[in-house]
Amino acid sequence: MNQQHLSSVHPDAKIGSNVTISPFCFIDKDVVIGDNTWIGPNVTIFDGARIGNNVRIFPGAVIAGIPQDLKFQGEITTATIGDNSTIREFVTVNRGTAAAGSTVVGKNCLIMAYAHVAHDCILGNHVILANNVNLAGHVVIEDWAILEGLVAVQQFTRIGAHSFIAGGSLVRKHVPPFVKAAREPLSYAGVNVVGLQRRNFSAEQINHIHEIYRILFVKGVRLSKAIEIIEDQIEPTTERSNILDFVRNKPEIMKGLRHINGSALTNEG
Repeated sequence: MNQQHLSSVHPDAKIGSNVTISPFCFIDKDVVIGDNTWIGPNVTIFDGARIGNNVRIFPGAVIAGIPQDLKFQGEITTATIGDNSTIREFVTVNRGTAAAGSTVVGKNCLIMAYAHVAHDCILGNHVILANNVNLAGHVVIEDWAILEGLVAVQQFTRIGAHSFIAGGSLVRKHVPPFVKAAREPLSYAGVNVVGLQRRNFSAEQINHIHEIYRILFVKGVRLSKAIEIIEDQIEPTTERSNILDFVRNKPEIMKGLRHINGSALTNEG
């Protein structure tokens, strides 16, 4: 451990090998920091933090602060940062409450400056939160989702894998996998074609996703009937499973998606 003497590191903290702790940091008890992690100056890491390997945490960030939740009674909970993730300046990641027990930021995530991840949020892998994104409690964001700057997400909202939310959006409803969302009130603006292409989805896979959404949200049939048609007519794929699992668990998204028309689903984006 490369520890500067101007930092305060509790003797019970578990620090991995080749960890850099810059000056003026505070690291509490019951903290675990993995190998090859870099902690910049003026970082505060409270008890309950579980930080992986090869993580970078920039100045002013606060990890595992107690929840901003009046129901919190001091229970023992955690805040986890996965391997290879980057936490930029003045990000706050609060630890969980008794409801879920932990707040989780997955592996290979980029959390940009001034973002806030509230108690009991679960972020998958490769998630990007741009500057000033604010997540209320119990938000779930699946793998590869991107939220642009100044996005605010209401509590208990779920954002599907490979989705994209435009800057300044207020997210008051669930966002399905592979979809772009924007505007106020939040609207769904077709499939996130550009993002999928960047992640090497084939044209066949993207067309497959388009067809599933056409059946679900353009044909005008009941959700149960649309699912039946998809299961009968669309070949099983990972993408099909992701979409159907999401809409089965969150049927209220049907209300938000009914405005999507054929042209929106066939255009890029």
